[in-house]
Amino acid sequence: MNPLATAHPAAIIDGVALSAQLREDVTRRTLALKARGVTPGLAVLLVGDNPASQVYVRNKVKACADSGLHSVLERHDADMTEAALLARIDALNKDSSIHGILVQLPVPAHIDANKVIEAISPAKDVDGFHISSAGALMVGQPGFLPCTPYGCMKMLESIGYDLRGKHAVVIGRSNIVGKPMAMLLLQKNATVTICHSATKDLKALTLQADVIVAAVGKRNVLTADMVKPGAVVIDVGMNRNPEGKLCGDVDYEGVRQVASHITPVPGGVGPMTITMLLVNTLESAERSL
Repeated sequence: MNPLATAHPAAIIDGVALSAQLREDVTRRTLALKARGVTPGLAVLLVGDNPASQVYVRNKVKACADSGLHSVLERHDADMTEAALLARIDALNKDSSIHGILVQLPVPAHIDANKVIEAISPAKDVDGFHISSAGALMVGQPGFLPCTPYGCMKMLESIGYDLRGKHAVVIGRSNIVGKPMAMLLLQKNATVTICHSATKDLKALTLQADVIVAAVGKRNVLTADMVKPGAVVIDVGMNRNPEGKLCGDVDYEGVRQVASHITPVPGGVGPMTITMLLVNTLESAERSL
């Protein structure tokens, strides 16, 4: 028996159910736009045949269709030149039927991912990765929020969690999740600590946290003895255990006995990421009017 265990296992923040709810709103707003002659359009570019990327892209295109958005999926060979990819992005920037452009990462090694991200018009940067989107987030200006941290914030909102004055620990400092996550938590008046591979005593910091977001892509980076009773735990990781089963960064069964709320993997942050991509594309289409 874990001495830290709470009386009840953590409530599960169900990303599938929350996504379905948010997508109903997306569908409703999309119909309203269509009535005004605009169909929100997303272009997805896939270079090469990374199997994981193919699954992600398929899910994104399906989500668009389910919510009434128009999507264009372009598959390109792994030997596509950087210049050819940049030219495609340029053409899509100018295409008024496309409101969001997404290049599925990673791209093949001969293509500079930063150059690709910066080539996308900030007005169509629905992934929220462009330097101007990052800058807008940094200074609190309106812009596109990266989909995964955006989804995590929606999950906290769904349980009515007030972040003011709370201590949030983000494990991971990537440009895609860790850094923007910290900024969004800060905007809600949380006190934020960012931990990473060079952090000296991770456990000492996570034990102080009211909210923990684990986003390093390493299995069991957060175990039950590292969580204070009643904390909220958001698991962004996507890994496989020795049996090949999908799992996150958090030791789910252990941490669930200590936390007050937890997100599962699968069925937690993953569906929310795709839903926020739809929301961003829809908002881009609304702005275009």
